[in-house]
Amino acid sequence: MSAPLRPRLLASIASLSSLCLLPALATAQDADTPEQSMPGSDDLHDTIVVTAAGLDRLDMLAGTSVMQGVELQRNLSGQIGEVLANLPGVTASGFAPGVSRPVLRGFGGERVRVLTDGIGAIDASSTSDDHAVSVDPLIADRIEVLRGPAVLLYGSQAIGGAVNIITKRIPPRMPDEPIHLDASVAADTAADLREGGLSIDAPVGGNFAVHVDGSYHRTKDLEIPGFAATQALREDLLADAAEEEEEGHLEVADELREGANTRGTLPNSWTETWTLGAGAAWFSSTSDSSLGASFDYYDTGYGIPGLPGVGHVHEGEEAEGAEAEEEHGEEDVSIAMKRYRADLRGTLDLGDGPFASLQTRWGYSDYTHTEFEGEETGTVFDVKGVEGRLELVQAQRGGWSGSLGGQYSHVDFAAIGDEAFVPSTVTENFALFALAPAKFEPFEVELGGRYEHVSVDASESLGASRSFDIFSAAAGLSYAMIENSLGEIRIGANLSRAERAPSAQELFADGPHVATQQYEVGNADLTTESSWGVEGYVRGNLGPVELSASVYRNWFDGFIYLAGTGAEEDGLPEFAFAQSDADQFGLEGQLRMPVLETRAFDIYAEVGGDYVRVTLADGSAVPRIPPLSLKGAAEVLFGHFDARAEVHWYDQQDRVAEYETQTDGYTMVDLSLAWHPLEGSNNLTILAQVDNVFDAEGRRHSSFTKEYTPLAGRNFKLSARISL
Repeated sequence: MSAPLRPRLLASIASLSSLCLLPALATAQDADTPEQSMPGSDDLHDTIVVTAAGLDRLDMLAGTSVMQGVELQRNLSGQIGEVLANLPGVTASGFAPGVSRPVLRGFGGERVRVLTDGIGAIDASSTSDDHAVSVDPLIADRIEVLRGPAVLLYGSQAIGGAVNIITKRIPPRMPDEPIHLDASVAADTAADLREGGLSIDAPVGGNFAVHVDGSYHRTKDLEIPGFAATQALREDLLADAAEEEEEGHLEVADELREGANTRGTLPNSWTETWTLGAGAAWFSSTSDSSLGASFDYYDTGYGIPGLPGVGHVHEGEEAEGAEAEEEHGEEDVSIAMKRYRADLRGTLDLGDGPFASLQTRWGYSDYTHTEFEGEETGTVFDVKGVEGRLELVQAQRGGWSGSLGGQYSHVDFAAIGDEAFVPSTVTENFALFALAPAKFEPFEVELGGRYEHVSVDASESLGASRSFDIFSAAAGLSYAMIENSLGEIRIGANLSRAERAPSAQELFADGPHVATQQYEVGNADLTTESSWGVEGYVRGNLGPVELSASVYRNWFDGFIYLAGTGAEEDGLPEFAFAQSDADQFGLEGQLRMPVLETRAFDIYAEVGGDYVRVTLADGSAVPRIPPLSLKGAAEVLFGHFDARAEVHWYDQQDRVAEYETQTDGYTMVDLSLAWHPLEGSNNLTILAQVDNVFDAEGRRHSSFTKEYTPLAGRNFKLSARISL
């Protein structure tokens, strides 16, 4: 642990320890806090209320999608980006099967926060697309996707949105049974997947609950439909091979042809992950006060796909002639990642005063990411950090409620090695925020604001540092257009002013970024990125009909982006961070409704889609913006079975930035059959599915590696989830 981090962390823990002793003094009171539930014996897929205070109160300012139950089981994957990629407004970075971050409304990386029970992942996943998110989706009970600038209440880095992965590692409430067990297993054919997860919850004594969990996930190299390389890349490789052969470099020519003709399997795309976690919580028997803590360990290794002739590029390598003969046959590149994490959550019931409760949430992470070339160690990334929130939740008074709080984070980032393109930095963040929702039927009003001070200190490595003061605010108004016993349909509009501080990478990068095959140059003079945004929406449900649709626009001042300079460094094209005004426009929506209902079976139809366009002030496109996508599905419910057919269509993306290639469109068809063998409950779900039925070739435009990393081919998968 670094010297700057240690005193702050100890002070934070000391303050928190003092706070957490207070619940023992609380007397019996009725707190105005959301009820939380633990999956019981009746249903595997019971809802668990968001454990992070405030996220459950962003339903108006931030459009929310929730993935749980059979939908989560059907989409489960080793990386969180792939799990969510089929939701409206969401795609994935798709760098490799072992690493894929979520992309929300066209934005990823530093503009999307990944949270675990409301606290940041505290890793290096936003620094580079080849860095995996250190959260295993296999242990998730529920995943929430929050879009739009209003999510900035949870950090300036969430200007594109946030993903909250909800777990039970800190028990959310006392179990109502002697022991509760959740388990899942799965296997597939496209990657020879073998995975399993197990969690146990139990009451201990009168007021304590404990939780333990573990998971294992392993895949081999991914089966793909056709060539690994795109047609354009294959033509380039074959042309280069012919030139090398003419010059007498026969081994190099053979290697280039091997890369061009690689097909059927994506080389070096294996993954292996395992996790262990344990937690405990105390619950007051006379009030809604509670205190809980957890510890978990995450360990993953994965290959970075690369083709002969398109492999890992290293600093200073510019081989020609005889040297090129020695360059062929490079070792496969892989990544090993380990992360230790401790979390704490506390709630103090404040009784009948102006505030119903005081809630706190803290997380500490010790993360190491090591890149290997064969057996040789390359670059090592170390991240140690702490993040915490303290929030006063207001009791409802005359229609108004809300919360007031503060947030603190301290992240010590170090990179060691020849390819460490980002210097060692310490990033510290302090924020104050407030949220004030109110109901005056049929209207709802919601106001939110956040002040944040961010410092990025690279004085030890570069002798430079920057600090920023950031203000963000959002306001929303909605109207219950339809409200009756069957449900509610609301229309509304949000207005937001959002700001984001540039990251350490955007400020101080200077070196070869081998993951993106670019030499990146930061800009220490960058200012804050800010935007005005407006969004209109309609969402809700009437009986079995569910509707959600949004149209939004954001006007950016000082939008930070990476642009090619035309120069070359260390054999790589140079890209530098710059700022410009920009305009974002998008729409997304989803509708689910019954088509036919009979005594024997019910048929439901589902349609959805999304579109986003981001343009710089000079009229050029921002790179890696996903294309228009549409989804259609039909689901038949009969007896103990749910049969589902889905069609996902992705348009070609021909609106590209300079130095960016177009991406062909594609269509994928998925089929699944879920069986619930236990009468009257979904405690056991056995799911058989076939993804990409017609073995179509697909590549994500949002991926840096799309030219040689296609999506999986036809895949047969069998999974089971049980809750006892």
